[in-house]
Amino acid sequence: MHSRFQLKLQITMIVFASVISLAIALTDHYRLKEQILRENQFQLRQIEEFVKYSLENLERAYELFGNELVANMEKASLELAAKYRQNPRFEEWDFDALKRELGFDIYIINEDNVIIRSSFPEDIGMDFEECCRKLASVLDARRAAGGFYHDGLDLEQATGDIKKYSYMATDDHKYLIQLGYSLSEDPIYQEFQLLNMVDKLAERYPSVNEIRILNLGGAALGKATDEGMVADERRTYFEEALQTKQTMETAGTWNGEQAIYRYIPYDSPYVEGPAGSKVLEIIYNQDELQGLLKEQRAYLLGMLLAVIAFTILVSSLISRWVARPMYLAFHDSLTGLYNRAAFEEKIPHLVKAGKGTTALLMIDMDDFKRVNDRYGHDAGDRLLKDMAQCIKNTVRKEDLTYRLGGDEFVVLLEDTTREKAEIVAERLVGAIQELARQQEMEWPEVSISISMGISLAPEHGQDPDILLKRADQALYQAKQEGKNRFRFFNL
Repeated sequence: MHSRFQLKLQITMIVFASVISLAIALTDHYRLKEQILRENQFQLRQIEEFVKYSLENLERAYELFGNELVANMEKASLELAAKYRQNPRFEEWDFDALKRELGFDIYIINEDNVIIRSSFPEDIGMDFEECCRKLASVLDARRAAGGFYHDGLDLEQATGDIKKYSYMATDDHKYLIQLGYSLSEDPIYQEFQLLNMVDKLAERYPSVNEIRILNLGGAALGKATDEGMVADERRTYFEEALQTKQTMETAGTWNGEQAIYRYIPYDSPYVEGPAGSKVLEIIYNQDELQGLLKEQRAYLLGMLLAVIAFTILVSSLISRWVARPMYLAFHDSLTGLYNRAAFEEKIPHLVKAGKGTTALLMIDMDDFKRVNDRYGHDAGDRLLKDMAQCIKNTVRKEDLTYRLGGDEFVVLLEDTTREKAEIVAERLVGAIQELARQQEMEWPEVSISISMGISLAPEHGQDPDILLKRADQALYQAKQEGKNRFRFFNL
């Protein structure tokens, strides 16, 4: 019994320590996980702010130092508008010669927003109603209003080259004269190297696959339309970022691997019109993040295993030191039954619980002193052990058996009846008689029997001391009537 108690104590200590350690470890794990996630998001926001800052600085530089370029574009537009008044037949214009003379690519856009003539043949036939509907509505407004307009950074659809565009309507408002100037060789652009900086920034962070700057139509600066246009399955997120001015994310693949596409709206404080609205597209993976989380999970598992191993070792030592004192505090050292201290702690709670009838069976061995006197105390101790085991094996599993001292035993029957208590008492008397027959060969000169007194709560009282006293009185009556029997207390 003591070994079972030690095992239970050890298991209890292991479970308790493991639960506490697991709770602490999981708390730390989730705290570190949240910290890793926050750091990951912070890194992304830093990248976003850096790209925005760089783009904003470039646009601000053109606002401050690009006045000469704008003036030249306006002057060239006025010359072409005058040329149209003199000769409105564009098929007779030499666009290559005009480009060499003015220094700008020239595009003629008709009322259907289609490029019908250009010094850049690749763009002839481009329909803005199909490729860039947001820009098409702006072109209609500019054609109707007249005057000169210029935009900020945009891209050449066919090549992805970064250009600056201007627009001027003809006097009859039938056409728009568009000029385009490539910024690739421009000193200001060369100073900032925007796209190179963006590429280097993506190379710097392993979790970032690519960073792209998308114009109003969803095309990436520096890339041709066929490779730089936002994919159809992600256009909804791109459009929503433009409209709501909120960052949007969606899962996808990049070069065959899982990735996340992040769309961040950007409105230039220096450029008006469609060229001022852009979206930053950051394509990033979570490989580094998942690697860190995997390391954290492995650390958590290792720590738990170490804690459990240490707990098993410590609990084994502690249980050896304290198990026996704790066990003996509530158990009889000879028989292993509950002792008087356990009885006095249990019975008040049992009686107060009020679950039906509680029966208290007090058992006393008849003439036990003769066994000690005739055969010695070792024989008496052996008989007490046999008696304790016999009682425990006879009563129900849920019944509680105590040794109060000497040859005095108590059995508590919870939630029972007088009839059930009587059945248990009869079984006990019969079991002890069978034990006596088995012991006749060893102790022929001693007749082993028991006397038993029974009190019932609440019928005979609810005070534990009164119940014990009345069971003792019933026991005395049983002895007076001839022993080897039981009696209920009678008021």
